Amino acid sequence: MAASTPAQKIPVDQYDPETLKAWIKAQALELGFSDCVIAKPDAQEELPRFKEYLKRGYHGDMKFLEENLEKRANPTLLVPGTRSIICVRMDYLVETPKPRYVPDEPNAAIIARYARGRDYHKVMRGRLKTLSNIIREKIGDFESRPFADSAPVFEKSLAENAGMGWTGKHTLLIHKKSGSFFVLGELFTSLDLPFDTPASKHCGSCAACIDICPTQAIVEPYMLDARKCIAYLTIEYKGIIPEELRRGIGNRVFGCDDCQLICPWNSFAHKTKIEDFYPRHGLNQVSLLDLWQWDEATFLSYTEGSPIRRTGYQSFMRNIAIGLGNAPYSLNIVQSLKNTREKHDAIVQVHIDWALAEQNSKMV
Repeated sequence: MAASTPAQKIPVDQYDPETLKAWIKAQALELGFSDCVIAKPDAQEELPRFKEYLKRGYHGDMKFLEENLEKRANPTLLVPGTRSIICVRMDYLVETPKPRYVPDEPNAAIIARYARGRDYHKVMRGRLKTLSNIIREKIGDFESRPFADSAPVFEKSLAENAGMGWTGKHTLLIHKKSGSFFVLGELFTSLDLPFDTPASKHCGSCAACIDICPTQAIVEPYMLDARKCIAYLTIEYKGIIPEELRRGIGNRVFGCDDCQLICPWNSFAHKTKIEDFYPRHGLNQVSLLDLWQWDEATFLSYTEGSPIRRTGYQSFMRNIAIGLGNAPYSLNIVQSLKNTREKHDAIVQVHIDWALAEQNSKMV
């Protein structure tokens, strides 16, 4: 029997654009993406707001945000030949949280939900490459390049302009039927695909995210001061965290979900079907003291392939020290802090000393 021959590719210019677009979206959903929209490679509207954000210094030490503004606003400068951008999102919740509820577990080490499993950047880029290959098998060769928070891209603006949701007052993208617990990715392409249209905004008069922020980092609707944001302080920032912000950080040792947990639209948040997002090493139910016992080798082992690796061992210990200082008084905490002080660098020691003072102030 003769071997079967592969199906012949039909050139892209022989497809009805709307039909091809619908087929691409279907393939994206088959790959596990929660949504897929087609965006115009134009984010000029975002530039004035972003320049004001930079002017106020709200980006803190993230100096890379000051670079490549033209490429952010005009994606065709970043990837020449780009004619359409396939924007996708992936839900990452393993358990749906109670609506409008922020847990109070002072001895637990709270890690942002997106960071408890595998690094989503790798998951996202891998699946975008697979999507590109699937399209290529159908229509022949075309230019494409995947991104997942890995280049100067206004990804929220592109997705919003194509109807994936709207930017909430906490500056995160919200989908009316899925909330905001998702991550974004983009596939820049040379394909001429019809663009999707923006969705309407639905925050109304709600200010729950602004009111709940532990460090009041949302200084006004749609404007976030990263220098006060727990996500920035515990992940990006490597220095001594201002003392006036430490109590607000509480027991959040990597990122913060409070503004999302309180958002009424997250009563519609979906659970993920992607196992890579499932918690590893018990990071969804670990105590502050458990993490405080980690040495650097343990940190590197348990954070392999994890976004937590980004913050580095000493900064992670700095965050845990703050959490221990904010915990209820415990002789065990005091002794653990004292016994390990000299094992850490000068920055961590500053936070250990503060934590000891906080613990002693609560001693009955």
